[in-house]
Amino acid sequence: MVQAYNFLASWQLFPEKGTYENGDRPKSGIYKIESVPDSKELKIFHNWVTLENQAYSSVYSLLADGALNDFSDTALADKVQASFPDGINFEIHFYKKGEVVLHVAHEILPNGYLKITQQGHKNDGSAYTNTEIYHKQLSVLPYSASVSGAVIKPNEEGIIKHKALTAMEEQTNMQLDQIRKQIELLALQAHEIQKRKELSMMIYNARLSFKPNIGQTYYLYEKQDDSFMLSLVSPKEWGGNGPFKKFMAAVQLLADHTWKEL
Repeated sequence: MVQAYNFLASWQLFPEKGTYENGDRPKSGIYKIESVPDSKELKIFHNWVTLENQAYSSVYSLLADGALNDFSDTALADKVQASFPDGINFEIHFYKKGEVVLHVAHEILPNGYLKITQQGHKNDGSAYTNTEIYHKQLSVLPYSASVSGAVIKPNEEGIIKHKALTAMEEQTNMQLDQIRKQIELLALQAHEIQKRKELSMMIYNARLSFKPNIGQTYYLYEKQDDSFMLSLVSPKEWGGNGPFKKFMAAVQLLADHTWKEL
C-alpha cells in the first residue's frame, strides 16, 4: 500500500480552521490511520472533545481496494468502498441499502496538512458538508499526564474540573499511545524502504537494455555468471528455456525511482 504511506499517521485537529454545517465545533480532536499487521486492512481512529469537555471516539477497519465491502457498523452503513486515487487523496464511501449515506474525502495539502471533507445528510434530509484541517503529531508532552493526586471537591466547580481533567487525561494518554504506535510504524516503514533500496541497487546493477516505465511490471533474473538481468518476459513466457540461472522476483518501478517486489 505505497499510496497509503502519506496518510499513515496520527493527526491533530485545528479546531479553528474547520467549517461545520452539521454538529458542533469540537475543541480538540485526533484522527489516526494505521495499517493492520499481516493484513491489507486499514484501521481508522477518530477521537474528539466537545466544548463541554465530553470525550467521544470511534474506530473501524476497512479494505482500501476500491471494492464494495461489508461494513461492521450497520447503524451507519452496510457497505463501504475505499480507495487511493493517488498518493495525496483517500476516498471513503459509506452505503446503506445501495445509497451513499456518507462520503469522506482525505487530501494531503501542499503544506503537509490533512484536509478531511465529510458530505452526508442531516436528520431532516438536507445535505451538509463538514471540513476539518489536521496536522501531524510530532511532539510529546513535557509533563506528566497523571491526575491521580488531584483533589476534586464534591460541588459544581469540582464536577466541572473532574470532567475537564478526565478528558485531559484520556486525551494525553491516547496521544502518547498514538505517538508510540507511530514510532513503531515509522520503524516498519524504514525497514520496508531499506528493502526497496537494496532491491533497487540490485536492479540498477543489472543488465538493462530498455528504459523502465513507472508502474510497469518487470522480471528480475540471476544469470549463469551470477550477474542480474531485468526483462519484460515472465518466467512462464520463457517456458524454462530462458537465458538465466534463477528467477528472482517480479518487480515494479515506483514514482520515486525505487523498486518494489510484487
